[in-house]
Amino acid sequence: MGQYAKGGRAKGECDRCGFTYKLKELKTLVIKATSVNIKVCPECFEKDHPQLILGMYIVQDAQALRDPRPDNTRFETSTSRSYQYGYNPVGLGNELSLDITNKLVAIGTVGTVTVTITTES
Repeated sequence: MGQYAKGGRAKGECDRCGFTYKLKELKTLVIKATSVNIKVCPECFEKDHPQLILGMYIVQDAQALRDPRPDNTRFETSTSRSYQYGYNPVGLGNELSLDITNKLVAIGTVGTVTVTITTES
């Protein structure tokens, strides 16, 4: 392979806007993770957008577990779990005579509205 000159004072033209810059200042454009043979100035340069890479890599997210084991502790009398049931409009009221503790409490306030009417004469 041949040798290349350093090109410290070499000039180059931006392939996008056409202005002249030092060749060192021009950057190679990358589109969809592929370097294309386009040199652009710092003002015209844009990074490769991550959304253009979508679909290039296979991603498989697992949807379910194989041989799952359900959590059966909710049916045991355990103090580590606290369930809240809401009904009519807040709280269960224990109409079904269930042995549960319900800590839902409704709290509400009513404010006042002041109206000032001014008339111009």
